[in-house]
Amino acid sequence: MTDKQRVEFEHGPYRSEHDSIGERAVPRDVYYGVQSLRAVENFPITGLTMHREIINSIAEIKKASAITNYEIGLLDKKVADAIVRACEEIVEGKLHEEFIVDPIQGGAGTSLNMNANEVIANRAIELLGGEKGDYTLVNPNDHVNCGQSTNDVFPSAGKLAVLKLLVRAQIQLERLYTALLQKAEEFDDVIKMGRTQMQDAVPIRLGQEFRAYSEAIRRDIARFERAMDEMRCLNMGGTAIGTGLNADEQYLRRIVPNLSKVSGLRLVQAFNLIDATQNLDEFVAVSGAVKTCAVNLSKMSNDLRLMSSGPRCGFGEINLPPRQNGSSIMPGKVNPVIPEVVNQVAFNIMGNDLTITMAAEAGQLELNAFEPIIFWNLTHAVEFLTYAVSTLVDNCIQGITANRDRCREMVENSVGIITAICPHVGYEAAANVAKKAIQTGRSVRTITIEEGLLDEETLNKILDPYAMTEPGIPAKELLD
Repeated sequence: MTDKQRVEFEHGPYRSEHDSIGERAVPRDVYYGVQSLRAVENFPITGLTMHREIINSIAEIKKASAITNYEIGLLDKKVADAIVRACEEIVEGKLHEEFIVDPIQGGAGTSLNMNANEVIANRAIELLGGEKGDYTLVNPNDHVNCGQSTNDVFPSAGKLAVLKLLVRAQIQLERLYTALLQKAEEFDDVIKMGRTQMQDAVPIRLGQEFRAYSEAIRRDIARFERAMDEMRCLNMGGTAIGTGLNADEQYLRRIVPNLSKVSGLRLVQAFNLIDATQNLDEFVAVSGAVKTCAVNLSKMSNDLRLMSSGPRCGFGEINLPPRQNGSSIMPGKVNPVIPEVVNQVAFNIMGNDLTITMAAEAGQLELNAFEPIIFWNLTHAVEFLTYAVSTLVDNCIQGITANRDRCREMVENSVGIITAICPHVGYEAAANVAKKAIQTGRSVRTITIEEGLLDEETLNKILDPYAMTEPGIPAKELLD
């Protein structure tokens, strides 16, 4: 830079910063620095910014590191306190706009790590009474990044972020589980027709269907518990490749306990830091749990759309709460919009899971460079699922009602009830009754009596609706 250019910078809206690539202008009032700007130029991918929980998590890591480095004598108190305060401001929601790097980036997260280092350093400099860019007071690398590498900071930030999001998701899943159980009890006396392969099968209680949904969600909650445990194990202290080079031994012992205190989360240090640095199977496992939950939610949503179809010309067994007009041309039409949005979220999560799987597999040797795309997809997968479950509970499940008469009518007119008659008359005779009922449109009950296979009193005992939804042979005593 020429002397003339330096004068212009000193009195203009820019400050001069340099890195190993060279020197360049940085807007004077911003908290990010030269390395953040280079990343913006290199990675114009999504036009979006990093997930807020990853930003908060990396700030918590920097805070815990500053506390640890002060405890072991590697940072003086004034610098450490300024770094800690800058990190606290970020966690409070301030300075998020200064995190300008794209969430999908090359370099295994180095751009985000340096973006954080620069923002924290410049805010700390301000707190100490200096001017942004005066890295003699607080240096992004020597002070804020002391004892760290992108390769332990970035994956740990990803795990912290996902862990926090899983906690919120599980709260919503617990709400869904409770709502489904309540509907199971409410609908326990509603007899309807069960179906297999979209054909009439045997009767089932609507409450039994909702209890089955609740069991699937209960398993999802258990999977999320295991997923959270996967995210608690960090490679902090491993630095570049897990060997711990340039991390003081005291720092290595103290950083994770300090991070647990700072974050309020129960965290542990990986037993093998090399393994924890190069292998990302935990994220694949977590994504698998989220995908499995999405599959269950989508299947349930499919069922709700089918059972509520109509209202006159479909199944019409249940009513979903009307949430909005369903058509700009068909007056009165109301669509199952909540199950539909859950389906779409599920499709997105399934696609994210494939991306996460491929990215985790694609790492080489001591590091996986593709963590950015994993964190982008996984954080949004968990967050979208949380929002989807929330609206499913509030705007759909809690307001579902049953069309009891419609359900009972379809059971009585169904050919499927012939299954209960079969043990009493034999398979072939029952099959002939079913065939005639289908061909003529007449009821199984009527044809069975006309054929002289059973009298009406016996048939009433066999075709007791509730008995047909429980284990055993209806009216078995008549066979003795």
